[in-house]
Amino acid sequence: MTFRESLPLLANFIDGEFSAPASGRYIDNFSPATGLVYAQIPNSDASDVDAAVEAAKRAFPAWRALSPLARAEMLHTIADKLEARTEEFARAESIDQGKTLRLARDIEIPRAVKNFRFFADFISGREASRPIATDIAMNEVVHSPLGVAALISPWNLPLYLLTWKIAPAIAFGNTVVCKPSELTPMTAFMLGEVLTASGLPPGVCNIVHGLGSKAGEALVTHPDVKLVSFTGGTKTGKHIAELCARDLKRASLELGGKNPGIIFADADLGECIPTTLRSSFQNQGEICLCNSRLYVEDSLFPEFVERFSAVARRAKPGDPLSDNSFLGPLVSREHREKVMGYLEIARAEGATFHLGGGIPELPEPFSGGYFLEPTILSNVAADSRVQMEEIFGPVVTITPFHGEDEALHPANSTEFGLPARTRTQDEARAARVARAIDSATVWVNTWMLRDLNAPFGGMKKSGWGREGAEWSLDFYTETKNICSKPGASK
Repeated sequence: MTFRESLPLLANFIDGEFSAPASGRYIDNFSPATGLVYAQIPNSDASDVDAAVEAAKRAFPAWRALSPLARAEMLHTIADKLEARTEEFARAESIDQGKTLRLARDIEIPRAVKNFRFFADFISGREASRPIATDIAMNEVVHSPLGVAALISPWNLPLYLLTWKIAPAIAFGNTVVCKPSELTPMTAFMLGEVLTASGLPPGVCNIVHGLGSKAGEALVTHPDVKLVSFTGGTKTGKHIAELCARDLKRASLELGGKNPGIIFADADLGECIPTTLRSSFQNQGEICLCNSRLYVEDSLFPEFVERFSAVARRAKPGDPLSDNSFLGPLVSREHREKVMGYLEIARAEGATFHLGGGIPELPEPFSGGYFLEPTILSNVAADSRVQMEEIFGPVVTITPFHGEDEALHPANSTEFGLPARTRTQDEARAARVARAIDSATVWVNTWMLRDLNAPFGGMKKSGWGREGAEWSLDFYTETKNICSKPGASK
């Protein structure tokens, strides 16, 4: 038996069954911590997508006809089955993506469970329709599922963001075909096992693995797909928007970010420094909500840089399965090379490296992994690519400012507008700054605090649309108004 013949083969999940790709072709799946191939995934194409969409299309009428309470019960069952396997899913997510086991176990798998529970409770507590009465008519607002939804999720928060799409889509009566990232397929594959164990009807949720250029494109352009939810890079998001526009397909796009954090001199550093460590380097900075640009009031700047660098110096990269590691590896060799390319730009432009900038020396089996030191930069020009473009790694720039306007102008200077953060004990200033920042989410004196009832999305080139509670309902359903005039002759 050859090396590749001995590797685990993942399968697509179509019509309630696991199946090999129609072509028989597979893609190597690498462990970021070791750089070694440890599994293979289907290299699916249009044939596999056709089968998945057809299964979803067949399942749609019966799933749509179920009462919201019946669908809610099914979502709670899925949540129960997933929660029972939290440790197993967390370990798989850590090995597959590179994130620390602690992060996957304590935050990301529980959030995936919560996604199902939240939308189960949301549909349980809603009336079937909403009346709007006037003096001359009664308007009834009803929501109807559209049909087959294409759900394309990214590699940085694989199960967390995949379930953020699946849960509302099926809760509101749609059926789905999912295309997880080819870099992080493992927990999506395992989710198929959970769906089977939960008794989800075949075809309601289908999972097709493969490349975006083949499986993803075939899914987005499929004539029976009615809407597309995509989370990923801005360049790919633009392409998907163009494809959807051809048939006027509904699209929700959560794209890139270059998120600012504005820290005023009155900030409580006892709270601010630990929060900034997380907002800069959690999941190796591979979170679209991380603050990669910090603007610190000039009177606080020297102390902040010193204290932040001292804390970050103790945030060691290493074995992601160890509780002693704060950072794991980046997701792939290619992505690490991209991030290091920005560090070379920073060096060439004369930036100051307060910390990091290199590849750490780690023992076997991690010497071939895609690790990178946490890096803190200052003296970076406002128009540098390092300041303007999404790096998506453990790299943060710190720039001093004097006065609100001097902070707001560079904070709003990029093409992105996902989240932002500000720290101040002045409530009036916090309100002014939060309203003036061109970001769809602004956290004041906190970070990554998410209420699933609140809208989430991006401004500018960070995306289209909002999701969460009522906003997900609007996206995943067609809104209809039925207007009746009382007393009209029959």
